[in-house]
Amino acid sequence: MFEGPDYPKSIKEELFESWLEEGRASKISYHFMLIVWNVYDEKYNPVYVESREEIENYELYPDAKGSEALIAVYDLYSESRVSLGA
Repeated sequence: MFEGPDYPKSIKEELFESWLEEGRASKISYHFMLIVWNVYDEKYNPVYVESREEIENYELYPDAKGSEALIAVYDLYSESRVSLGA
């Protein structure tokens, strides 16, 4: 996943699937999983949020100015990618 010049690094499908499971298993009723690129550690991290409004706290890759950049957003239950608009 996330292969090609539009992404900083690829990710294994198994790791992605484990992140989805982790989010669904949480006692907090998360609805979305954000894939966030950490510039300093040069790795992806999952971030779980309850609402669409929380997604707005992240700047999109590659234009992010801080240490984290939002790569993609997924609905935890349908597993579909959420459009971030343009």
